[in-house]
Amino acid sequence: MNPDWISISPLRSKTSTIDIYIKLAQYPILADRIRARMREEMFQRGIVDEKKFEHEVRDRAIESQKREGLYDPFNHEPASLWQKRKGRIREFHTDFYFANNFPTARFEALVQEVLNTQPRSESQVELSFNPELAPWSMLFQQGEIFEKMVTEKQGEVRHHLEEIKVVLIKGMISDHLRFIGVAKRVLTIDDLRRIYNRRIGEGKIGGKAAGMVVAWKILKQNPLLADCVEIPQSYFIGSEVTYDFRRLNGLDQLMNQKYRPLEEIRQEYPNVIAAHLRGEFPKEIVDQLREVLEMMGDTPIIVRSSSLLEDNFGFSFAGKYDSYFCPNQATAVENLQELLDAIRRIYASTLNPDAILYRQKHGLIDYDERMGILLQEVRGQRFDQYYFPTIAGVGFSQNDHRWHEKIRREDGFLRLVWGMGTRAVDRVSHDYPRMIALSHPHLRPETTARSIRQYSQHYIDVIDLEENSFKTVPVDEVLTKKYPFTKLLASVDEGDFLRPIMSNALIKPDSYLVLTLDQLTKDENFITLMRTAMQELEEKYGIPVDTEFTIEVRKHGRDFSYILHLLQCRPLSQREEAQPIEIPDDLPEEWVLFRSRGLVPNGLVEGVRYVVFVDPAVYKKIPDLTTKLELGRTVSRLNALFEQEGYVLMGPGRWGSSNIDLGVRVTYADIHNTKILVEISVPDGGAAPELSYGTHFFQDLVEASIHSLPLHLTHDDHFFNWDFFKSSPNHLAELLPQDAKMEPYIRVLDLWTDHGRVLDVYMDAQHDRTAGVLSAER
Repeated sequence: MNPDWISISPLRSKTSTIDIYIKLAQYPILADRIRARMREEMFQRGIVDEKKFEHEVRDRAIESQKREGLYDPFNHEPASLWQKRKGRIREFHTDFYFANNFPTARFEALVQEVLNTQPRSESQVELSFNPELAPWSMLFQQGEIFEKMVTEKQGEVRHHLEEIKVVLIKGMISDHLRFIGVAKRVLTIDDLRRIYNRRIGEGKIGGKAAGMVVAWKILKQNPLLADCVEIPQSYFIGSEVTYDFRRLNGLDQLMNQKYRPLEEIRQEYPNVIAAHLRGEFPKEIVDQLREVLEMMGDTPIIVRSSSLLEDNFGFSFAGKYDSYFCPNQATAVENLQELLDAIRRIYASTLNPDAILYRQKHGLIDYDERMGILLQEVRGQRFDQYYFPTIAGVGFSQNDHRWHEKIRREDGFLRLVWGMGTRAVDRVSHDYPRMIALSHPHLRPETTARSIRQYSQHYIDVIDLEENSFKTVPVDEVLTKKYPFTKLLASVDEGDFLRPIMSNALIKPDSYLVLTLDQLTKDENFITLMRTAMQELEEKYGIPVDTEFTIEVRKHGRDFSYILHLLQCRPLSQREEAQPIEIPDDLPEEWVLFRSRGLVPNGLVEGVRYVVFVDPAVYKKIPDLTTKLELGRTVSRLNALFEQEGYVLMGPGRWGSSNIDLGVRVTYADIHNTKILVEISVPDGGAAPELSYGTHFFQDLVEASIHSLPLHLTHDDHFFNWDFFKSSPNHLAELLPQDAKMEPYIRVLDLWTDHGRVLDVYMDAQHDRTAGVLSAER
């Protein structure tokens, strides 16, 4: 078991008046005796004097008479009814006093004390209450009793225990039936109590947090994995706090944003963020967050979205909501302010354009999106002034993009980086993660020393503990012979080949190191750990999954061992498996628009009339940022125009990259109607398209049934018909008159009008090749 997950003291200690009332309603005969013991406890501890208590009961009874219209209460009510009235007021007053002065554990102990005085049969296993109506404290207590029963009696209570767990899971974690079906089999009452004790505010903990906990428990139950799987120290802000925050700050009126046109949502979103950043939190929430920071110490924290829809079966919401790192190295006041701002920004992100469009596309727009928050320590180690994990990444239980015929889809796939996992799940500039097919970890998409060097990781995301900031720094500033795991992660660049590092001591001062991760992929312990974990999760979920994780590396002499720290696990959205496609041998070459190779899926897209083309060479020469940004907005308007028609989008470098010099700045909302996205690299220094498989961007394309194809014009076996694209008429001004000024940079080809043909794109995964050809049939 992970000690960090268990040992931290709970954040909640008091029960509520309504919980006491509901629980005692389950004991209609014993309730009087229990309340009598509660009053004894109150009087003995000096919470309230017995005479004062009875005087307050009398005053409240008189007030209740007036509320019921008895303005002469001493004459209009018989003595017997007056005593009955006082008795009921005494019950409510007892519950109120006790709830506000004693912890839940003491109340439960008094209930048990009275129950223990009752004669019971040792074989009694039936529930004496309705779990759907009982307070959670009662469910936890009874569930623990059932779990502790000896083996021969567990069969008699298993159905009751399952019902209790389902009620707690629905109330505290998720009410999605497929998730409940998995969670009830693996979570114990003790697991659920720990979640409850770490929950801040009311409501569910959300999909990301739920997936992390369930995945951890699944892997813990596998004896091969139990000692090498952990989750970070975590706390959960309940989804109802979203409502409390909105009501307190008058933000409820913003929720109708989701019904506005997308362009209005874009324009208004900065104001939405600003309004949230001005918001205040309820005092009790701030107090609990302050307590969390005290328990975390100076460990860096990540604040992650965990909405009720996130990581659900069929809808991953990958990258739709924000997450923020809090370095946590300033004063207590400053650290708290940074944490609160991160939570505010995540609440605002429920109204960001990408998230709203995603919900519209999947029929979820009318759902009242409530946002839980997952607070986690950042698992890593300090090296010099930086803090980061040794390895981070994303893993898939199925590998849909195989770059070699030997690779087995069912063995899974990893996308790994050194440092923070942000560079593994996002499309970032100037960088490439290491992609590993778990069936054949030595087979790389790249084959030469030059390509391995080019498509390696050149920057690392870290937390600078001295500057109290999250930052990106060049790899060669951190990766030196002093770093303890350089041998495992890097190779020495010898020009024509990359040499393994036998020992850090052999690294010369002038050695150029390349992050190859080759020694890691050769370690069967690591590969077995990851392959087994991916397969186990898919088996228990009953559907392919993806996970985010960090890897803690421990050195034992010349050997290494590995601890998998799970950060999240979600059902993997998949494109329906297409039938194998073979490219016809008799394609007329004069009508072939492009050919490419590399990471090709199976698929056939037919009858495309429009092609939107951004010339990579022209894009590179655009001198000003304003024009490049406007180009992205033009693409977005064309995307909306072609909503019913569909189109193929072709252009430079990396669409969706954070670096606008490498590709047009767009998001999922700007291109979601395209059928194929072709990313083009040019011979004159343009950056090659990243193999995006495994990123949030790629997951968006999969869920929208969009094929992503790289077109490397630096490779001899790739072809692009430049003459056709440059000579075909440009219909941009005709379709979007307001964007006519963008004609020098973006071309819209109407293939049917100008050539009497449409575009068919063949994707042949077996032979790893693609062909886009004009066909006379529509």
